[in-house]
Amino acid sequence: MQSTLALATLLASTSLCSAADLPPIPEASIARKKELLFSDDFQGAEPAKVWHKVVPTFSIENGALKGTQTRDQNIPAADGKPAVTAHAAVHGLEIPTKDSVVEVKIRFEGASMIDVEFDDRQYTGSHYGHLCRAIVRPNGVTILDERDGNMRNDIYEMSKDPTKKADRAKLLVGRQATYPAKVEPGKWHTLVVETVGDSMRVTLDGKPAAFLKSSGIGHATKSKIELGVGGKDGFFDDIKVWNAEPASP
Repeated sequence: MQSTLALATLLASTSLCSAADLPPIPEASIARKKELLFSDDFQGAEPAKVWHKVVPTFSIENGALKGTQTRDQNIPAADGKPAVTAHAAVHGLEIPTKDSVVEVKIRFEGASMIDVEFDDRQYTGSHYGHLCRAIVRPNGVTILDERDGNMRNDIYEMSKDPTKKADRAKLLVGRQATYPAKVEPGKWHTLVVETVGDSMRVTLDGKPAAFLKSSGIGHATKSKIELGVGGKDGFFDDIKVWNAEPASP
């Protein structure tokens, strides 16, 4: 898993990139939807059993999935209790994909970030099998290649050593991209995350929002999709996951 503090530091570094450094976002979809693999409109009294809690806390509220970060600070071990590391709330779904389209409505009600994550717990080359993710904040959209970027085992270990900050930054070049955006709080926004081969494209409310081409995104066995919320509170609704293939040129 990834601490909120580490993620905040990473996003601060990505924000230093100028607009000229960002890859152009394809205007057209890079993915063609195939069969629908999963959908959930969160109309039950509690999350369906297919979902599992990775990091608390999630609940159903007014027909939507509400995420609230409750592990919001680092607590050292004491009195026989283990240390607690600050971490975003994460809700997980076991759904194997390689190329896919994930569509979900999101709403900020105090949250600092909302994301869609892809993991492979069987993969040992990155911390906790993290592969890639799309992160939405009120002022921007970030795509991370985590498998070959910030969560790659050696790079992750470097994050614990301040003397290796510059060397680590060099290894992260091309592994992440942050684009400016304006996300209105209290309003539903439609987030679409397309992954095809080693490319990820994100749209918000039908408009191109972010794009990254990086090797870790092409991981062939994305076994988990997870929804994350940092801060208080973030909502999800009407999630759909399709298998996909490259869009026709």
